[in-house]
Amino acid sequence: MLVRRIARPLLAAPFVYGGVSTLRKPQDRVPGAAPVVEKIADTADKQLPVEVPRDVEQWVKVDAAIKVAAGSLFALNKFPRLTAIVLSASIVPTTLAGHRFWEHDDPTEQFGQISNFLKNTGLLGGLLLAAVDTEGKPSVGYRTRRAAKRAADATEKNYEKAQKRALKAQKKTSRKAGKKAGKKTGKGALKVFS
Repeated sequence: MLVRRIARPLLAAPFVYGGVSTLRKPQDRVPGAAPVVEKIADTADKQLPVEVPRDVEQWVKVDAAIKVAAGSLFALNKFPRLTAIVLSASIVPTTLAGHRFWEHDDPTEQFGQISNFLKNTGLLGGLLLAAVDTEGKPSVGYRTRRAAKRAADATEKNYEKAQKRALKAQKKTSRKAGKKAGKKTGKGALKVFS
């Protein structure tokens, strides 16, 4: 659809541009990212068996590279649902690190931070919509449930057929056994009367 071809590059543009500018000069983002990286690293160190690197600049570069790669793929309509999820996951820590409006006392500075915070939450909303957009095709969940139902129906039908065949075979075997028994009884009866 034409709307998707226009909307995806527009939605991806801030991520690609921001990622490229951050890769060129990551030092500008380090002070804002430090508290978030520390919090994530502390939590990860408690829950993971390996130590998480604490180099804030490295984390900033990784986040920027993810934004450039996922944003470019999203703009080109390659893996749009997956890249939308990746971009959604990357925008949350970026927003919490870069737009901490609650820490500013100056009304002008606070207003700017609130505006950027809300802009990022709007981008997050657009990405979440893109992540669930199936482009008119049934979702993977729907297709999985439908395939499972078809398999269950086919299995049930095959089971019923097998039961009918077994019952038919059992009846046939019973009839043959009855005829054999009848012949033996008949031959025995003839010998008794002769």
